[in-house]
Amino acid sequence: MNNITASKKIHSVEDARNLAKKRMPKLMFDFVDGASGDEKLCEINTTALDQIRLEPKVLRNVENRFLKKKFLDIDFDQPFGFSPMGMCNLTWAGADEMLAKESVTNNIPACVSMASSTSLEKMFELSEGRSWLQLYNFQENFVMELLQRAEQTGYKVAILTVDVPIQFRRAKDNKNGFTVPFKIGPKQLFDFATHPLWSLTTLLSGIPKPMNYETSKNGNKFVRSESRGATDWGTLKRVRDTWKGKLIVKGVMSPEDAVKIKDAGADAIQVSNHGGRQLDSAMAAIEALPLIRNILGKEFPILFDSGIRGGSDIVRALALGANYVMLGRPLMYGIGADGEKGLRRILDIIKDELSTALGLVGLTDVNDISSEIIAKKFIQNMKY
Repeated sequence: MNNITASKKIHSVEDARNLAKKRMPKLMFDFVDGASGDEKLCEINTTALDQIRLEPKVLRNVENRFLKKKFLDIDFDQPFGFSPMGMCNLTWAGADEMLAKESVTNNIPACVSMASSTSLEKMFELSEGRSWLQLYNFQENFVMELLQRAEQTGYKVAILTVDVPIQFRRAKDNKNGFTVPFKIGPKQLFDFATHPLWSLTTLLSGIPKPMNYETSKNGNKFVRSESRGATDWGTLKRVRDTWKGKLIVKGVMSPEDAVKIKDAGADAIQVSNHGGRQLDSAMAAIEALPLIRNILGKEFPILFDSGIRGGSDIVRALALGANYVMLGRPLMYGIGADGEKGLRRILDIIKDELSTALGLVGLTDVNDISSEIIAKKFIQNMKY
């Protein structure tokens, strides 16, 4: 399939997913697409969002619609940004640069994972300062080094991801032999050989490496299976005391935890179940969102991710209490399907859906979205 025809075949996120599945090696596609345990939570996230029904309003002038959104005192052109995702260049060579370029084009944040294929300094340059840095905590000296590097580079926002103290079993990765560092055997070689475009492009661009580790002054190495179980409230305090910029704590599903995190000095909370990639028996992220909004009050900043597959989902999340929404898998599906063109196509589809859904509920400004647009019958029957 050539690059001219691929993007023309993308009319939905699902289209992009199907094209990416054909174009990417199974090893890499399953890494992006897969979830934990029985993998049902990933589907439950999207199903739960889909069950939220909106109430269309008519005979309102919605000709001109406004999608700009301020979050953490930063003005953005869209109410969504790019979630942190590790080793994006495994999806397609240059994926990080594609994301950075689109963050500039759309004036939205691009989050740089601790395990990014591109260094935090390079991503900050490529995104023209729109990058946020994401951290796990399992090598604390390395975390502190990254925070220092981020401050020196000019970063204003850091994200501490706290929902991966122990990594849950991911059957597809285990079955495919996905490990970091990579171990290439006959099965993987056959997989790469039957996807020559990905393999040649990747070889020509260089095998992706976790570049924040590769550029570490302390010589830290990335070990994907390493436990982060020692992360605790003391860890949050040390990060908060060290980082003078805005601090987001990501991976929060408990209202009680949300209150404690707010009291510990975080600037925002990201409600997320890691896109279904952690505790497979957890509740849908969208179910936790209104609970956490209710306990934190109207003013505290909340981001949301997990299960977002289109513009209507963004509207739903904003209606249930999110101030800002982050995208993950749809971006990788677009890149996997057709690189830069595929990513741009997915973003155009999502923006168009978002603008259209906004108008069809009778609004012209995303900042006016509230629970009032949710169908009343649904609100009355909400389990949460």
